[in-house]
Amino acid sequence: MQRTAEDPFALFEAWMAEAATTEANDPNAMAVATATPQGAPAVRILLLKGLDERGFVFYSHDNGRKGGELAANPRAALCFHWKTQGRQIRVEGPIERVTAAEADAYFATRAKMSRVGAWASKQSTPLDSRATLEAAVATAAARFPDETVPRPDHWGGFRCVPTSIEFWRDMPFRLHERRVFHRGPEGWAIEMLYP
Repeated sequence: MQRTAEDPFALFEAWMAEAATTEANDPNAMAVATATPQGAPAVRILLLKGLDERGFVFYSHDNGRKGGELAANPRAALCFHWKTQGRQIRVEGPIERVTAAEADAYFATRAKMSRVGAWASKQSTPLDSRATLEAAVATAAARFPDETVPRPDHWGGFRCVPTSIEFWRDMPFRLHERRVFHRGPEGWAIEMLYP
């Protein structure tokens, strides 16, 4: 491994900008993998909603399965895959909570019914019928008749603070290019991996 002055966040942003020109839907979609305290894995697709030098941000309910797993085992792995670009990026690291101010600011940008839905949904718990969910949405919408819908306490954000970021490019004959940035106390180091 060698130390590098190259910034993996800048490289990520460049790849994301290119993906935004070719991906028909949600170039910011990523697989988010978590695990229970016993090590049982779970993965789902979420949307990246923020990125800076601190890490990769996504939002969700605290009391759903994902939130419970992150509370018990605050580590995650993310994977972005852009087939049209022949690229993927893998991110691994610990999870920290975003501040209430950050969560409030993002929540306010969501469509009103998405904000209402955050109040109505008991994420990841059993639901007896679609009608029950629709009734809960109607109740929440009546509670917040105007555009002001505050963020519920059970809804917030998570930041994956990367310890490693791998950039993968499709190459002929499956001889793919893999570069991994590893974060250390003195900055980033980089290594190449066999495909």
